[in-house]
Amino acid sequence: MLQIRSDQMKVFKEAAQRSFENEMVIHLTQFSPPLVKAIGEEQLRKTVRFGIDKANSYGFTFRGPVRFYLELMFLLGGHFDTDPQYLWAAEILSDQDAAPQIQRADQLYLKTVEYRKNVVGPKDAYSIKALRKISLLASQSQQPPAIDSIPAILQQLTHIYPQKAAYVGDEGLKALIYEARDKAESSQFSTDRAIAFLVLLMFSLGHGCSDDPLYPWINHTLNNDKIPDPAARAKRLEKKALTWLDHVLAYFEKEIQS
Repeated sequence: MLQIRSDQMKVFKEAAQRSFENEMVIHLTQFSPPLVKAIGEEQLRKTVRFGIDKANSYGFTFRGPVRFYLELMFLLGGHFDTDPQYLWAAEILSDQDAAPQIQRADQLYLKTVEYRKNVVGPKDAYSIKALRKISLLASQSQQPPAIDSIPAILQQLTHIYPQKAAYVGDEGLKALIYEARDKAESSQFSTDRAIAFLVLLMFSLGHGCSDDPLYPWINHTLNNDKIPDPAARAKRLEKKALTWLDHVLAYFEKEIQS
């Protein structure tokens, strides 16, 4: 009778994991070309491993649900599972006793279809328009709303991305603003502009963008020891964001024209 030793089983398991990782690298490169091009293959592999571990923590172990979890990271941000903008995702993921993983993945899919229809728009039209507005704001020197004026910030977010602001709702946006203020304080950002820009990044890229493997340039800038001055780091963050926005928007412009 054929017997498989534990060390052989470990080798088989590791080979299967590498194969799935390679498959996801290829898939995600096709799923989101501009993001993958911006971070490169090495960082993409780190992102895939991060996403697989997160998916597993919610009981997603089958190929289909894990693959969809990774796709959601690219759509909503690497920490979408705890983002106040997507409470529906946290609710479905966390209720592991309510339904098997395939059923929960189906529930996530239906909510994502609704989200894309109402927030992303046909051919990403709503999200592209919002990114253009953020790029324009970042390139201007105008003074943003005072960070302690919540109504004014809500109004600005609604102006930038009305579809998403309406979908998330005031309570979700307020939670995001409070989180951004805490993050700004830990980064020693004190100006309204620096804090407001963090709000915009979290609004567009996800509340955990400062620690998201999809956007390593944010974490590197916020924690750059070579730039001890917070104001200089805030300025560098805006410059990095503008470069990233130009890259992504150029890709979409090319897609629209083709």
